[in-house]
Amino acid sequence: MASWEAETAHHDDETELVEQARSGDRVAFEKLYRRHRDRIFGLLWRICGGDRALAEDLLQEAFVRAWIKLDSFRGESRFGTWLHRLSVNVALSDRRIRMRRVERETVLEGTVERTVQGASDVYADKQMDLEQAIARLPERARTVLVLYDIEGYSHAEIGEIAGMAVGSSKAQLHRARKLVREELEK
Repeated sequence: MASWEAETAHHDDETELVEQARSGDRVAFEKLYRRHRDRIFGLLWRICGGDRALAEDLLQEAFVRAWIKLDSFRGESRFGTWLHRLSVNVALSDRRIRMRRVERETVLEGTVERTVQGASDVYADKQMDLEQAIARLPERARTVLVLYDIEGYSHAEIGEIAGMAVGSSKAQLHRARKLVREELEK
């Protein structure tokens, strides 16, 4: 079978699973979960700066939200694309909530983004690889880097998802790349 035929069959199967899940079929939704969980986890793990526990929590939240909002999926894109965007929105919403909490609890000294990251500073004295360098980025810069360089979103899409101007997205990407280079040169 040609690869496009296999892809079409996969898409048709997925469309059927989505329709079954919309009708309340939890087994069909579980199949969708198993099909997409690893890729979504990888995305969330990177956005969370390598915080596995937080990424796992957000993964569960994303799929709960997908189940609740399944009727809003119009089929204009693939289910995986819709789920991907929904998951990014879950992560960014969580970040905004954590930022507000930190702002209420901490005197602002320009370090809020670093504080929200949590345990990633533990690796400061160790040799860093690319994933660790990305994890150490300030959250906004890391989010843009992950969405643009790893996930392939455009600056316009990132601006829409993250609620920032296209110019801010470009500036954050430039900043992120520079900081990663500096970390890797250490």
